[in-house]
Amino acid sequence: MDPRDAAQVVISHVTEGEKIARRNHLPEVIINFITSHHGTSLVRYFYNTWSNAHPGETVDQTLFRYPGPKPTTKEGAILMMADAIEARSRSLNEFTEQSIAQAVDQMIDAQIADGQFAETPLSFKDVEDIRRIFKARLTAINHHRISYPTLNK
Repeated sequence: MDPRDAAQVVISHVTEGEKIARRNHLPEVIINFITSHHGTSLVRYFYNTWSNAHPGETVDQTLFRYPGPKPTTKEGAILMMADAIEARSRSLNEFTEQSIAQAVDQMIDAQIADGQFAETPLSFKDVEDIRRIFKARLTAINHHRISYPTLNK
């Protein structure tokens, strides 16, 4: 599938989710979470794939961006971070404190650089607390365990 078409399929989960939520009369606060959980961010996998296959060509970023809106609450921003970090963590080749910390920092830094939290009341302290908690939780969830031996009879 062409990366532009693939991006549109991925992007459509937001508008389809909103339709389902409205059809089922979910509260507006939940609908706002659905519509803003990606903000106006790029679907980077397909954006990068297309850009790498077409070096030197101008990229129409609107074909690779979610429609928004951007989150306007702390909770909406945390949901956006959690969704992106969870997806990113699934792509890690190894689960070490360092790889998890790097993934969390890169994802949040990219969202901040892209202006995704500009309309929220998040403080620098809030962002640092959120980083710390995501790193600790992902490290705890993904820590390595030894194999349990079986009893030989």
